[in-house]
Amino acid sequence: MNEINLSKWGIINTGKVFHNLTPSQLTTEAVKRGEGVLSETGALSVMTGKYTGRSPEDRFVVDTPDIHDEIAWGKVNVPISEEKFDKILTRVATYFQGRDVFVFDGFAGADHQYRQSIRVINELASQNMFIHQLLIRPTAEEFENFAEDFTVICAPGCKCIPELDGIHSEAAILVNFNKKVVVIAGSGYAGEMKKSVFSVMNFILPAKGVLSMHCSANMDPDTGDTAVFFGLSGTGKTTLSADPNRMLIGDDEHGWSENGVFNIEGGCYAKCINLSKENEPFIWDAIRFGSLVENVTIDEQGHFDFNDGSVTENTRVGYPVDYIPNAAHPSMGGIPKTVIFLTADAFGVLPPISKLSKEAAMYHFVTGYTAKLAGTERGVTEPTATFSTCFGAPFLPRPASKYAEMLGEKIEKYGTNVYLVNTGWAGGPAGKGGNRMKLKYTRAMVTAALNGELEKSEFVTDPIFNVAVPTTCPNVPSEVLIPRDMWADKAAYDEQAKKLAGMFVKNFAKYEGMDPAIIAAGPKAD
Repeated sequence: MNEINLSKWGIINTGKVFHNLTPSQLTTEAVKRGEGVLSETGALSVMTGKYTGRSPEDRFVVDTPDIHDEIAWGKVNVPISEEKFDKILTRVATYFQGRDVFVFDGFAGADHQYRQSIRVINELASQNMFIHQLLIRPTAEEFENFAEDFTVICAPGCKCIPELDGIHSEAAILVNFNKKVVVIAGSGYAGEMKKSVFSVMNFILPAKGVLSMHCSANMDPDTGDTAVFFGLSGTGKTTLSADPNRMLIGDDEHGWSENGVFNIEGGCYAKCINLSKENEPFIWDAIRFGSLVENVTIDEQGHFDFNDGSVTENTRVGYPVDYIPNAAHPSMGGIPKTVIFLTADAFGVLPPISKLSKEAAMYHFVTGYTAKLAGTERGVTEPTATFSTCFGAPFLPRPASKYAEMLGEKIEKYGTNVYLVNTGWAGGPAGKGGNRMKLKYTRAMVTAALNGELEKSEFVTDPIFNVAVPTTCPNVPSEVLIPRDMWADKAAYDEQAKKLAGMFVKNFAKYEGMDPAIIAAGPKAD
């Protein structure tokens, strides 16, 4: 195996360097070091401390001349100078002196033609175990010939000093495309590593003609028909793609090339809040030895309380994709026959499913409407309406138009069907009379969209949201399909629907130079 070179990052005089340990060895080390405890199922349970979700205000991209014109600078991609980056990197490297270090070498991208070799350097054994399960695990031969393309350095115990480091808090997530390294300091939330790798791939893949997507994907085991599910955290990407009747390609991050769809990851990172064996049996059974559970309360007997959101609503479990019994090997599928946009509408007015024209698909992809669920990000304590371009704005280094144009081209080229599915509320707003859409109904609607049964329905145009809504769907009550019918107070529905439509129109106005046909396919505020 090639000698590990940590000195190029200034990491020297460390304690032991543990390289490519097994999940069993990493679990043992984590428990021995007091990082977590074993549950009754054998899963490793940890608490991540102050940071229980991503910290978007603490994410920076190093501004260098060679990438300056390729980055969409702004609130998401906040520039930081090379000088400040080097100062924080030095702080982190110094922190590692005398400390044991855990290193894992893995891949991002199941398609060998487009994969990147990722080396991850961790302070914590538990986080090294997490990234071992979330990235694609090399074969013995691949380990021997491993040469990293990108490096991630993660030190939760190293706290930044805002007034000295020129950042916002004790935490920093710094992406340096020039030096090909990500530095994560001060945050114990494992999701920062996962999403940093995704951000890197979102920069690299489009330059190779591959659309990188914040989506889950699965396929029919008999026909090979592939479907992708776009949506932000909490909208159902993991749950709906874990379909017992279909093969899972992946639950969160994919690339769409001329070869088809491929998983960027080798694992899944599922939400645990209110998890039940009845509703999500695959995820439930994946919580076993080799998986990492974050911020779920656990009693002295090792029993999890998945209904307890007192630490955070953003409770999570990370596990390898092959813990799902119907996972595809390798994690690749064909050209998507169906694209589904998932949204959790907090206003309770969007149809539970509707079919989109190409222009409407482009409108809703660019818009990326959903509700941020409590705990998904720090400071979010109740459902809040949000618009996230391409259903993944926090992870997109390049201008959003680049990703939107690529999706539009692929829909046009391959004749892919697109549907908008609301997994949110019906009958009223969240917390004010509305109820979350029943999972069994959503599953039935998605199944009908995938197998073509939904096409047999009569469709009506929603007068406000301007989408085609089916009037019937197998195994779904007809009254559920028309959102206005679910409201006791029809006037209140009309008011809420027009309010949300107005938010769509206002948000879309910021996209200058958009095709009038795409604008016309959106909601009607008046």
